Amino acid sequence: MPLDSHSAALAELFAKARVTPLNEMNALQVREGSSKLRAMYGQGPEMGNVHDVLVHSGGATIEARLLVPRATPKALMVYFHGGGWVTGHIDDFDTLGRKLAERTGCAVLLVNYRLAPEARFPAAIDDGMNALQWAAAQGRELLGSDSLLPLIVAGDSAGGNIAAVVTRRARDEGQPHIAAQVLLYPVTDADFERPSYLDPNLQPLLTGEMMRWYWDHYLPDAAQRQHPDASPLLANDLSGLPPTLLITAEYDPLRDEGEAYAARLVGAGVPIQFERYPGQFHGFVSFVNVLPGSAAAIEHIGRFIEQRLAG
Repeated sequence: MPLDSHSAALAELFAKARVTPLNEMNALQVREGSSKLRAMYGQGPEMGNVHDVLVHSGGATIEARLLVPRATPKALMVYFHGGGWVTGHIDDFDTLGRKLAERTGCAVLLVNYRLAPEARFPAAIDDGMNALQWAAAQGRELLGSDSLLPLIVAGDSAGGNIAAVVTRRARDEGQPHIAAQVLLYPVTDADFERPSYLDPNLQPLLTGEMMRWYWDHYLPDAAQRQHPDASPLLANDLSGLPPTLLITAEYDPLRDEGEAYAARLVGAGVPIQFERYPGQFHGFVSFVNVLPGSAAAIEHIGRFIEQRLAG
């Protein structure tokens, strides 16, 4: 189906505002442009508590923000934001995090993992693992919970890549236990020859050329992109992963690799809910209070987590 009317209008607005191609800009310029979108999302719902915390990751210290809903949290969700591993900040995703916390009943930990090119692969993965371990070890104490809360891993785009990798590594290392994962149009491979990469009609917002730019900043060595911690689709074994919700967008160069990952999870016997959202472009869930598709996806995530926690 065509882009829905709200998405089409937003894509046209961005197209008119875009002056310099992404591949002619540096990372700082792209980050500055991305940060200007914050005002568009408005304010998220009030939380019971908000804790800005520091997480040690190797020799670095990264920021994280724990959003605690007013009701007693049912679980702790560790959320990794998108932005091609180059852009994105927890302030950009604060409204989305609050919406997720309110709808799911989970406390949400937004992770400010290090960005490329200053910190290239595997820095974001290392930060993701350390944030996950922090959540498992200290999240309960910070939340004042007497019992061990279920741990959920989630992320969108490049953050979906990080979420998929750290979930698999937690399985391999035997801890922490992950109750579920939520992957929103995740990066799962560096194959630029998939049909969704080659069809310009599927790229109203994120383009294949942009993704090449992101990959070149994150992991310039093309051979290393075959590592399963860079391309989780290429992992040998995906069995034993937690129940998964995987959402793709119809208009997205990442659509085919996300759906290939969903197919591999099915083949590995992982319980999975998969849906391609028609008429939506890449990143639509982040446009909280702007796109109806975002509200629908947040509701979908809420239902999925309710089912998992009930089970």
